[in-house]
Amino acid sequence: MKFVFTGGGTGGHFYPVIAVAEKLQARLTGAPGSTADDQADPPQEAAPLYYMAPEAYDEALLKEVGLTYIPIPAGKVRRYFSIANFFDIFRTVGGVLKALWKLFAIYPDVVFAKGAYGSVPVLWAARLLRIPVMIHESDSVPGRANKWAGTFATRIAVSYKEAAEHFPQEIVAHTGQPIRSHLQEPISDGSREHFGIEPETPVLLILGGSQGAKNINSAILNALPQLLNEYVVIHQTGEDNLREVTEVARSVLYGHEHADRYVPRGSLDSTALARAAGITSLVVSRAGSTIFEIARWGIPSIIVPIEDSNGDHQRTNAFAYARTGAAAVIEERNLTVNVFLSEIHRILNQPDVYKQMQAGTQAFVSPDAAETIANELYAIAHKH
Repeated sequence: MKFVFTGGGTGGHFYPVIAVAEKLQARLTGAPGSTADDQADPPQEAAPLYYMAPEAYDEALLKEVGLTYIPIPAGKVRRYFSIANFFDIFRTVGGVLKALWKLFAIYPDVVFAKGAYGSVPVLWAARLLRIPVMIHESDSVPGRANKWAGTFATRIAVSYKEAAEHFPQEIVAHTGQPIRSHLQEPISDGSREHFGIEPETPVLLILGGSQGAKNINSAILNALPQLLNEYVVIHQTGEDNLREVTEVARSVLYGHEHADRYVPRGSLDSTALARAAGITSLVVSRAGSTIFEIARWGIPSIIVPIEDSNGDHQRTNAFAYARTGAAAVIEERNLTVNVFLSEIHRILNQPDVYKQMQAGTQAFVSPDAAETIANELYAIAHKH
């Protein structure tokens, strides 16, 4: 059997691919972690798995789970006027031609697509070659690529129940969000030592997505002197923002008694993120796929959706999660220091509120999502 994965260039599209690939390899090799009852084929060597996208995103992680990276160019379709839209048409056409050539040479049994512009050339090629396609939608409002792919996909998996209504009901299933095995369980032992922070003081974890979030970064920096009087702040800034944020923080915290409670990081790998989760009392995050990891950890959160996301999906994601009682939502236009600090204190200083939010996280937990999707991919490939 051969499998091809494809998707866009953000962590929200990339990491679920890794989660599914882990479970698929376990299923095919009979390794620990595969619990399918209907595994009829004997264990075999690691299956040929391929990842086709404009960028590798994390080549080391691809190799770790046995995914061979094949670069396929793809052009973006921007929602505003740009001359780049014209040139990107040719980039997408070139990507379709290359994907046709590569897919024909490999001829996989199934293609798994995570959506976004990076998946479009491979999806076109799969459709032309009549290779079965399964897609997964992480948001409550599907993106354009997945809406289109849903018209010819064999199977569709969604993370939010709300997303299912946008697809043909006979082929869609609410599976939840695939989460990497390393992030399923927080790590508390030795985690404060890992980050070099003091014992006892409550920890706030700030996550701006894989590329960081300038509006959240700005709000944190403005509130930092007051936050550090009571909390440790682990702040994932985004690699491109780390230097600027660190320099501003150094200036803002000059002479502050608890300046060492601020721990900025450009990014957090899976182990560091699991360690941060193991000692965190409250998470501040965007409304991307990280919501599902936060729910898995059982940690209350404050969600700050992107104000102008495609289809307003981040806002819809945020309020869908908040309806479980697990999170408070602060929209960007309301993200002032006073509002921000007030919500943090409200959650952390009222034990009953905190316990209710912890309980609410469980409504969003789907720990078997990656395995469910991997088993369906296996079934489609076996039939093909």
